[in-house]
Amino acid sequence: MDGQEEKRNSIDFALWKKASPEHIMQWRSPWGMGFPGWHLECSVMSTKYLGEVFDIHGGGMDLKFPHHECEIAQNQGSCNQAGARYWMHTNMLNFNGQKMSKSFGNSILPLEFVMGNHPLLDKGYAPSVVRFLFLQSHYASELDINIKGLQDAEKGWRRLMDALAEINKDSYVGKASQKGENDEQIERLAGQCVENMDDDFNTAKTIACLFEMATIVNSIKGQQIDLNSIHPDSILLLRKTLSDFLFDVFGLQSPEQQNNDQMNDVMQVLISLRKEAKLKKDFQTSDAIRNQLLEAGVQLKDEKDGNVTWTTIS
Repeated sequence: MDGQEEKRNSIDFALWKKASPEHIMQWRSPWGMGFPGWHLECSVMSTKYLGEVFDIHGGGMDLKFPHHECEIAQNQGSCNQAGARYWMHTNMLNFNGQKMSKSFGNSILPLEFVMGNHPLLDKGYAPSVVRFLFLQSHYASELDINIKGLQDAEKGWRRLMDALAEINKDSYVGKASQKGENDEQIERLAGQCVENMDDDFNTAKTIACLFEMATIVNSIKGQQIDLNSIHPDSILLLRKTLSDFLFDVFGLQSPEQQNNDQMNDVMQVLISLRKEAKLKKDFQTSDAIRNQLLEAGVQLKDEKDGNVTWTTIS
């Protein structure tokens, strides 16, 4: 290896490496221009900004050795602590059974998933659908992305969101005074969701439990299960579990939230175009944008602070 002859002992490591003139990483130090060695930069930054001990350190499987093992050794040696309490190493992504690679032409950016402007995609998919696809596999296992998987993820996401919307209706009020078999199943599934997430963030098993809950909701809707046979607490538990895990834990959005966000993004583009037209004194264009939006049921309001707000009108 390079620089071995400069070591006093072959097992010594360099904390700072001298940079050649053409090297992309160069910083001034008491030892001359150079850059951190032995992956020192990460343990230094984490200690400075997060403290000697922090909760979670993420990274790819390819960083487990030597990068993260070096970090642990450095933190142990300098702070007598291992640094992170939990190390989470994500596995590799494949597309249609093939490793993602620029040379293969199958690497995809997150925005391309949403926009659908990639030759290997059939259309754009909502951000929550893409996230849901990833959540259906454990983070430490390989994930093969393909169109069928995306389509299935879209169906699964909508199924869970539809179940939550259904159970949130005011008409869903349990009336049973005592808990029965269905109540026990709901409590078991709710408990398993927590247990699965405590078991190394097992999102795949948690989603399986949520699907079982959706089946219960659909059975109540289809009257295969009598709503009056379920205790009120179990209905509340169904609502809370589906809502907490879908929104707070998994960070997903409902189709309505997704549409609202997309609508807001579109409006910000139009507002920016109108502002640009007004700066250029192109009042014909700025007025046309405002008037056409008004015809479409969207009203713009120029605020005193220079910002522009919008509201829908009936």
